[in-house]
Amino acid sequence: MYDISQQAVADTTPIHVKGADGDYLYSDGKPVLIIIYGPGSQQYAEVEARQTNRAVKRMQENDGKVSVPPPTQRDAERAEDLASITVAFENFTYPPAADKQGTELFRALYADRKLGFIAEQVLKAVGNWGKFMPGSAGN
Repeated sequence: MYDISQQAVADTTPIHVKGADGDYLYSDGKPVLIIIYGPGSQQYAEVEARQTNRAVKRMQENDGKVSVPPPTQRDAERAEDLASITVAFENFTYPPAADKQGTELFRALYADRKLGFIAEQVLKAVGNWGKFMPGSAGN
């Protein structure tokens, strides 16, 4: 019999960040990376629960009708959610965040609309279970 547990995914994976032009980014020959929690992790489950709660609350406040948050609120929620599933930034800095660290730093970068292509890469990667297979390079 096949041991299906061999298909279990890792909790985290590195994402090699691409610039807006689609080229992979490097710093002093090292890849620019964002380490993220994946869809099999507790951290991701918590984000999913928070997203569901937001949607239900909006529906309750709108007499049971689906409603979309304003763009600024949507952007803030996305930045918060991505920050919650980010473990680390490697081989790059984000000077506009000044001395912020951890979740505050991650949230600041993801909220920067001029760097929105980075948030899009993280969103795409976290939706791809294959990137979290043991031995995957995350790209």
